[in-house]
Amino acid sequence: MNELVVMSGKGGTGKTSIVASFAVLAGRCVAADCDVDASDLHLLLEPRVLRRENFSGGSQARIKPGHCTACGKCEELCRFDAVFFDGPGNGRVPKTFRVDPMACEGCGVCAYFCEEKAIDFSPAVSGQWFVSETRCGPMVHARLGIAQENTGKLVHVVRTEAKKVASTERLDLVIIDGAPGIGCPVIASMTATNLAVIVTEPTLSGLHDLGRVADLAAHFGLPAVVAVNQWDVHPEMTERIEAEARSRGLPVAGRVRYDPAVTQAQVRQMAVVEYTGRGAAADIRRLWSEVAPRLSKPSPFVVL
Repeated sequence: MNELVVMSGKGGTGKTSIVASFAVLAGRCVAADCDVDASDLHLLLEPRVLRRENFSGGSQARIKPGHCTACGKCEELCRFDAVFFDGPGNGRVPKTFRVDPMACEGCGVCAYFCEEKAIDFSPAVSGQWFVSETRCGPMVHARLGIAQENTGKLVHVVRTEAKKVASTERLDLVIIDGAPGIGCPVIASMTATNLAVIVTEPTLSGLHDLGRVADLAAHFGLPAVVAVNQWDVHPEMTERIEAEARSRGLPVAGRVRYDPAVTQAQVRQMAVVEYTGRGAAADIRRLWSEVAPRLSKPSPFVVL
């Protein structure tokens, strides 16, 4: 099974638009949206949800008012200022303690030390993940709740389920819309993939972000190629970025021009290669023709 991840040093470089076009050009494949903090691949591929599952990124404390004796131990031990003495009375005490779910970090200290066993500490639902069907094939995607954490864990769930779906459907390609940046979600997005396409833009921040993502890929021994999106907005900076890529031993797989048709396609919930055959769509087709043959090469990435 081949896994292709499309990465970028930050959001807004056109990564998702390229992933959607790759999914169309690949024929039937599995798409995995691992940008779970701000997922939007579904806006282009119009998935029909077949399966929906809750995701728990950790546990959360909840004080049971009927059991609380208002001893104050939980408030004393909480390092996150998440416990407040404004809960309802219970017949024994006029007020009880309450845990603010937005402030609770799920450490479990309060529940461990509560002698009355008045604190429930159980898995908290922090998001959902989905298995869907699109016109390009199956898609696994997710939605993380507001202010929720453990993004990397949810990305791992999406990746794992995408591989299961590919195996069940006998599909040999998973295309991953990776999380932006270089943090835990990105590492979870790229683990054990065959190839990374690093998408950048012709700006100083694009040059800087290319270096960060390239360093990350090199650290884990992940083969990568570079694509410059909207290259014609600043041709001189594009040349600098491509020179930097080559100095790092990264092939430049292609350039994608600025093209209003990309936005026009998005408005119609389409990949640009479905909307037109010219402009940026032609560039992405050439980019895919450079990327696809590289997928048969095994990845040297070792999962520890």
